[in-house]
Amino acid sequence: MAKWNLIATATFGLEAVVRRELEQLGYKVLRSEDAKITFLGDERAVARSNLRLRSADRVLLCVGEFSARSFEELFQQTRGLPWEELLPPDACFPVSGSSVRSQLHSVPDCQAVVKKAIVERLKETYAMERFPESGALYAVKVTLLKDRVTLTIDTSGPGLHKRGYRVKDVAAPMKETLAAALVQLSFWKEGRLLADPFCGSGTIPIEAAMLGANIAPGLSRSFASEAWDSIPQELWKEERKKAFQDIRQDADLRILASDIDPAAVAAARANAEEAGVDQWIRFRTAPFAEFQAPEAHGIVICNPPYGQRIGELDELERVYGQLGRFFGAHPGWSLYLITADKRFEELFGRARSGCAPGETPPPADRRRKLYNGRLETCYYQYYGQRPPKAEGPAAGAAR
Repeated sequence: MAKWNLIATATFGLEAVVRRELEQLGYKVLRSEDAKITFLGDERAVARSNLRLRSADRVLLCVGEFSARSFEELFQQTRGLPWEELLPPDACFPVSGSSVRSQLHSVPDCQAVVKKAIVERLKETYAMERFPESGALYAVKVTLLKDRVTLTIDTSGPGLHKRGYRVKDVAAPMKETLAAALVQLSFWKEGRLLADPFCGSGTIPIEAAMLGANIAPGLSRSFASEAWDSIPQELWKEERKKAFQDIRQDADLRILASDIDPAAVAAARANAEEAGVDQWIRFRTAPFAEFQAPEAHGIVICNPPYGQRIGELDELERVYGQLGRFFGAHPGWSLYLITADKRFEELFGRARSGCAPGETPPPADRRRKLYNGRLETCYYQYYGQRPPKAEGPAAGAAR
C-alpha cells in the first residue's frame, strides 16, 4: 500500500484531542500545528480516520509541500508532483486556496496557476488535451503560509461534523465535532452519570453515547474518497464491517438530557433515535431550576445559551446562580461548561461558594479557549469530589 502524509484538520484548541484520537487509532503523528495534525498513513488509514475520528474537521491527503515566492516557482513545483498517481483522466479537481503573509497573496491567481500546472502534468501522462472532469471529486486546495505552499486533496467531502443523524434542528446548534471534544476533555467515562440540562438538539448527549458505545461517527454517511480508484471498495467495506463489530450494545451508559424548550427536547429525541443511541439517554422537558441530582456523584457537560439582549442577560444571571447553588450543594458533581459569556466564572463561583460581596470567588479548576464556529468561547472545568472506589465485581461501575 502507498504511504501518504495525511492531515487531520481541527478547530483551534482541539489539536491535542485529535492527536490523541489518531494515536489511539495506531497512527504515527508527524507534527501538530495550529488547526492541523499531520500523520503517516495508507489507503486504509484514509477510510479508518474518516469513519472514526470524532473531533477532526476533515482528512486531507498532502500531495506536496514547498516554498514559492513567484508564480513560476508555484507552477513548476506543482507540475513536478505525481498527480497522475491520484487523479484518473476523468477526475473532477476544482482548486480552492488561501494565502496568509505570503508574496503570492492573490488567491484566485494561485488557484489558476495550480490548476494549469496539474492539467499540464496530466496531459503528459494521459496524452489528452482536454479533461472532462466528469468523474469522482478530488477537491484540491493550495494553502500558502509565509511563502510555504501546501497542496492537498480533500478525502472527506462534507465536513466530518455532518454525521447524518441530525434530522431535526434548533437555533445555533453546536457542531458535532466540538461536542465530541467537550466529552473527551472531561473525566466522564462509562459507568458515570452524565447530564446536559441545556441539551438543545441533543448534540452533547448523543456524542457522549456514541463515544461510550464505541459507535464510529462516520458510519451513517459517505465520503468523497469512497469513489476514488486509488482506494479499493473492498477496503471501505472491511473498515465499515469492523466498525460495526466494535459497537458495544452492552455499554453501561446513563445519560440525562433536558431543556426548557419542548421543541428542542423533541428534536434531541428524534436525533438520538436516528443515531441509534436513544436507549442510553433519558429525555425531559424542564428548566434547570427543577434539575435534581439522582446520585451523589455525576458530571454535567453543557452549552447554555449565550444571551445578548437585556432580558436574556438577566435570565442567564439567574441560571448561573442556580448552577452555582446546585454545585455548591453537591460537591460530588463536576461541571464542564462552554460559554462566550465572560461573566460566567464570577457569577457561578460567587453562588457556588457563597462568598460575601467584595470577596473574590474561587476560579475554575481549568479554563480552555475554544471556538464554537467563529465565536471565541471558554470551556470552564470544575472538578467535584472523586467517587469512592468500589470493591468486588461492581468496581467498574463506581466511577
